[in-house]
Amino acid sequence: MHAPVLVLKDSLKRESGTKVHHANIQASKAVADIIRTTLGPRSMLKMLLDSAGGIVVTNDGNAILRELDLTHPAAKSMIELSRTQDEEVGDGTTSVIVLAYNKALEDAIAVLDKIAMTIDVKDRSTMLGLVKSCIGTKFTSQFGDLIDDLAIDATQTVGVDIGQGLREIDIKKYIKVEKVPGGQLEDSDVLKGVMINKDVVAPGKMKRKIVNPHIILLDCPPERVRKMDNNRIAKASGAVIVNRPDELQESDVGTGAGLFEVKKIGDEFFAFIVDCKDPKACTVLLRGASKDLVNEVERNLQDAMSVARNIIKNPKLAPGGGATELTVSATLKQKSSSVEGIEKWPYEAAALAFEAIPRTLAQNCGVNVIRTMTALQGKHANGENAWIGIDGNTGAIADMKERKIWDAYNVKAQTFKMAIEAACMLLRIDHVVSGIKKKQAPGTGQAQKPKVETEADADGEQILPD
Repeated sequence: MHAPVLVLKDSLKRESGTKVHHANIQASKAVADIIRTTLGPRSMLKMLLDSAGGIVVTNDGNAILRELDLTHPAAKSMIELSRTQDEEVGDGTTSVIVLAYNKALEDAIAVLDKIAMTIDVKDRSTMLGLVKSCIGTKFTSQFGDLIDDLAIDATQTVGVDIGQGLREIDIKKYIKVEKVPGGQLEDSDVLKGVMINKDVVAPGKMKRKIVNPHIILLDCPPERVRKMDNNRIAKASGAVIVNRPDELQESDVGTGAGLFEVKKIGDEFFAFIVDCKDPKACTVLLRGASKDLVNEVERNLQDAMSVARNIIKNPKLAPGGGATELTVSATLKQKSSSVEGIEKWPYEAAALAFEAIPRTLAQNCGVNVIRTMTALQGKHANGENAWIGIDGNTGAIADMKERKIWDAYNVKAQTFKMAIEAACMLLRIDHVVSGIKKKQAPGTGQAQKPKVETEADADGEQILPD
């Protein structure tokens, strides 16, 4: 008789079948519960300790999740999806976790296309209302339209026409956010040019203010500027970056800037290249009473700029306040009645899952959840009243179009896709191999036997760290 062949170490634990499904669902629900109270204008802030020992106070779903140290593979995959959502559209990272138990993606997107409305991105008041609606749940909403105005000004400044009515907006590359603690939040501004943290090399011999400067950009010494700053100055002033001084031509000189000035803000000197004629790069100067406040304002500004970018690239709106999810849910319920056999179950499960967003909004408002959801389901019966949802401030059932509560189409579509794909991925996992060896401290003797995850750990409340 042949001896058994050992492929895995004895310290590893294997799980398969329904045990894995239950553990994955339990872990995903635990991640959703962490950020459930961060949805809506009545959302709560979370205080976290980051890896460096600093304090983070925020209600941004992605910012919260990336600070968590999780061990369960399904929970880690949910956080990775949240990070992807944040990179793709910059918003909706809370919804993508709450919604991750769906199917019937094509029907959901079809309903979204049907109820979406097109807007004119040149209408400033409409753009302002939409951005304000999308980030109205954030911390900075208490400061009025300031952050919304900054986001719209910055994204419209760096927008580049690429033909066929399309515009390309690169937020990371051409919009620099400079945080300077001190002063008031109202002192924040969008500079029509570039601001860099640098003083003149020879203070006694070089001017600190030049009107209509001629700018030469060298990608070499004597004075090296960071590559990203060089690119932004080139976009703002019209200069061309050259590698060697002997390669300079007259056409490489930038003449688009109106003013070069060095100012002292706080304890540091900053160089301003501003008043540019047609800048395709800009700097957002953020001021605030404390470092924590300025950091939270920057997070909110990034979300606002992402919303503005999404609207400019795809100028379509969907109703907010859970109205879109309720319409999709009602449509899927209708379709489930015409589907027979086992294929009916995903439609019913998806219809129930889409109700998580309006239900969570109702919970965070403090209203009677059962009564509110029953009334909303009655309004949305047969797929009607697509714009009826919940006012996140009062908990009242209202027309989202009249209350100007909207969501960007791109954010909703990406949320649905990521959530449904996440659910499908987790359901297809039927085997997990776990058992991570602990690091042995220097100077200790024989390594201790590694702790192995068991089914009880996966199903219990110790999936996430206390």
